[in-house]
Amino acid sequence: MIALAGCGKMGAAMLSAWLSSDVTRHVHVLEPNEIPKKFQDNPKITHHKNGADFSGALNDSDILVLAIKPQTMDEFFDAVKMPQNLSILSIMAGKTIAAIAAKSGANAIIRAMPNLPAAIGKGITVATSSSNVSGAAKTLAAALLSPLGQFEWTEDEKIMDAVTAVSGSGPAYVFYLIECMAAAGEKAGLPPDLAMKLARQTVIGAAALAESEPQISAAMLRENVTSPNGTTAAALSVLMDGRFQTLMNESINLAIAKSKLLSKK
Repeated sequence: MIALAGCGKMGAAMLSAWLSSDVTRHVHVLEPNEIPKKFQDNPKITHHKNGADFSGALNDSDILVLAIKPQTMDEFFDAVKMPQNLSILSIMAGKTIAAIAAKSGANAIIRAMPNLPAAIGKGITVATSSSNVSGAAKTLAAALLSPLGQFEWTEDEKIMDAVTAVSGSGPAYVFYLIECMAAAGEKAGLPPDLAMKLARQTVIGAAALAESEPQISAAMLRENVTSPNGTTAAALSVLMDGRFQTLMNESINLAIAKSKLLSKK
């Protein structure tokens, strides 16, 4: 039995992946708001809206998955009574293992950072754990995270803020790239609908190609579509003049700083 606290975008994405992979027989969803319609009549899901019901659901669960906003962590643990020896798998950005342990009283805590493509099994997740997490708890956590896409363990919790900045927030950067490409195409004279279709499918196709040839570096993939003195080379002479990399560095560093700030709230 799984207790899932929070059924927003990431919580719902994880729940979809679990149901598709048949990884668990039942999920207690602890969410005071309505959950997506596709989950409402599923016999494998019990939706608990009331804080008073949360504690009972925790007593009936093997692990608590925290998919709530980091800012609401204190409020959540103030409202529930944590069973002894219940493991926690947290996907809250910024919240450290130590902070979760201090508020929840739990000993066995796994901290993970998935990203939104988890909803279609194309995400990537990095996880780390406290030293006293049992092998059984790590196996269960891996079983819950693996259906989301690729999955990696790390022993260094300090890199989790960078993981959050690069992959956790990363899909938004790619979506913004699509917006920018479409806007440039429209400015160059393309009809808006066609500009967006071209930009969107180009990113989809490029990502699929990168996935299909994992042994080829991103740099080599780029070189493979760049003819000397051609149109792609002309465009890359602007994109690769250092400004884009500087903007990306600044963006990642600001996201890291925000993740660290969340750990203090």
